[in-house]
Amino acid sequence: MEYHNTLGYYDSHAEQFYKSTVNVEFTAMQEHFLEKLPKGSYILDFGCGSGRDTKFFMEQDYYVDAVDGSKELCKLASRYTEMEVKNMLFQELSEVNRYDGIWACSSILHLPIDELAQVMRKMVIALKENGIVYTSFKYGTFAGERNGRFFTDMTEEKFAKFLSGTDGLEVEEQWTTSDVRPGRGEEKWLNLILRKK
Repeated sequence: MEYHNTLGYYDSHAEQFYKSTVNVEFTAMQEHFLEKLPKGSYILDFGCGSGRDTKFFMEQDYYVDAVDGSKELCKLASRYTEMEVKNMLFQELSEVNRYDGIWACSSILHLPIDELAQVMRKMVIALKENGIVYTSFKYGTFAGERNGRFFTDMTEEKFAKFLSGTDGLEVEEQWTTSDVRPGRGEEKWLNLILRKK
């Protein structure tokens, strides 16, 4: 149920969250992801927030489905991207063999670990053969509520242990970065590229 409290947070802080993320410079990460995909691939922006990354991918001539669990963020992202952003929960993903890539940028980190495992299995099914996932987690071992939202943090070791219980994905790359938002540079993130095996 913690995840639904998190959605309430995003619904009530949508405008503020949108403004703090929509113009954040994230090109290096976006381009690194796209380098691993054939031009014109089909991407799922899974928890798209402001729609920043969806818009970038579309401008590079990729096909994008954008979804978010927050109704209010869906409205803002739809306006920003000029496309319909679908309001749905991560757990509702039901596509089969549809996407070349899934972009889950600081989104699925809001799921408790057992739900995260279920959603990862759905992501594997939604990916085409050899498809990739980009995802990111706050760096650490904490799991619980922080600033009104639920977080599952990850280290390399914790994620490796978690992934060993989820068939179908392997770590292709992992690296840590500092938070890109102003004043948040001391926060560390674990970034992962996962490949469907």
